[in-house]
Amino acid sequence: MTVNVRAIRAIYVFEMARTFRTLLQSIISPVISTSLYFVVFGAAIGSRITSVEGVSYGAFIVPGLIMLSLLTQSISNASFGIYFPKFTGTIYELLSAPISAFEIVTAYVGAAATKSIMLGLIILATAALFVPLRIEHPFVMLLFLVLTSVTFSLLGFIIGIWADGFEKLQLVPLLIVTPLTFLGGSFYSISMLPPAWQTVTLFNPVVYLVSGFRWSFYGIADVSVGVSLLMTLLFLAVFLAVVWWIFKTGYRVKS
Repeated sequence: MTVNVRAIRAIYVFEMARTFRTLLQSIISPVISTSLYFVVFGAAIGSRITSVEGVSYGAFIVPGLIMLSLLTQSISNASFGIYFPKFTGTIYELLSAPISAFEIVTAYVGAAATKSIMLGLIILATAALFVPLRIEHPFVMLLFLVLTSVTFSLLGFIIGIWADGFEKLQLVPLLIVTPLTFLGGSFYSISMLPPAWQTVTLFNPVVYLVSGFRWSFYGIADVSVGVSLLMTLLFLAVFLAVVWWIFKTGYRVKS
């Protein structure tokens, strides 16, 4: 199969250009919001909890804050990117062009993931201004950064296809992803919870993402890093399967 690289590049460049046209909304606003989380939680809770598993509380929450931004922004970027052509009707021109479903998904998801990775690295650099950070496993950190961005950009793409109104684009990030992230060990270690709640928390999929990402920084984790990586790959496979089904059936794409 020949891949239409020119088509992928055209969509990718267009999506990235839209990001730089709305720099305040796309980059600056999430960085400021995350910095406020960092300052508030670091000051309010950090004064009472000096360290968690040998890591200062301010440094401990950095991976969780980055993961929170990665998940929400990946979903938001990808969902809006594919929903807007549906809203304006230009998606039919896209579907009638000599572009395969693989190329469409690669372009939109690739652009959304790129934005999220850029944002994650900017937040990481910003956090380094507040607390001394160390990254014990930089390759693993980048691996989780890329895999998480791609995986949840795929989820955002699915939401963008499913949504029939702008309000639905924010439904999953606000009502599902953000609460799961807050309850997934972003601001605490689940070992601090009572045994029964530790068991319940393990059913939260975000726990595995945050735990693996935090391990790449400090070598500490609530669950095995191998399990975290397997769970991330499982989410990726599930979302890929759903996208494949959407284009196979034409669900909300051709109607």
